[in-house]
Amino acid sequence: MLKLDAITWGLIGNATISYIHYLGVMICLSSLVLQRKLIQTSLSKYDFSLIIVSDIAYGIASLLVLISGILKVLYFGKTSIFYIENPLFWWKVGIYLAIGGLSLYPTVTYVLWIIPLLRGNIPNVNQQVISRLSLILNTEIFAFIIVPLLAALMTRGIGL
Repeated sequence: MLKLDAITWGLIGNATISYIHYLGVMICLSSLVLQRKLIQTSLSKYDFSLIIVSDIAYGIASLLVLISGILKVLYFGKTSIFYIENPLFWWKVGIYLAIGGLSLYPTVTYVLWIIPLLRGNIPNVNQQVISRLSLILNTEIFAFIIVPLLAALMTRGIGL
């Protein structure tokens, strides 16, 4: 029987939390890219549904990123002081929170689409809404690409 000591369990925990964190980031980015690809003026009921499901996946994955990130800082990463004292960490947190704030508009818009869809109708979406959603999604995608760069720099001690 394989016997694991505390150090091995710590390494397994660290690897598992890191994996969940990275997986969450990939799901978030994939969901945003899918939403951006689908956003256009003439959408089918299937497209609307796919956008809504993608946003739900994005929300769940965002929570995974947040929870696993907190666990990494407190228990499974380097010391919490390493993160807290690094300005890149705070830039990373700030960008993540900004993305969260930006995502409110698309999420509320998608929730409002559910009402006509449940009635069997296609939501009325004009070019102004499409343009606004496109801009927000483009910004979120760009920001989600920057966050891992900041993480890679930070974990190598840059910013201290």
